[in-house]
Amino acid sequence: MLVPCPHCGTRPVEEFTFLGDANVKRPENLDDPSWYAYVYERENPLGKIDEFVHHSAGCRAWLVVSRDTKTHEVYGAVIAKNFKRKQKS
Repeated sequence: MLVPCPHCGTRPVEEFTFLGDANVKRPENLDDPSWYAYVYERENPLGKIDEFVHHSAGCRAWLVVSRDTKTHEVYGAVIAKNFKRKQKS
């Protein structure tokens, strides 16, 4: 799988560390159960997802990569600070 880094161009997936769904909102209440659920109880969806990705073996930038977890098709990447979180309906 190839990932399009906005800084480095298209790079192999081995250069990146995937860190999970970029649309999960940090809880306002930071008690132990809320924090535990936020950190450890994540969905593992099949299909299109926006994920936080660190270009750990490249420019070291934080990105949000849109990809399909079933087909591994990559739709694009943006710098994480420019990512607009999707509203849950």
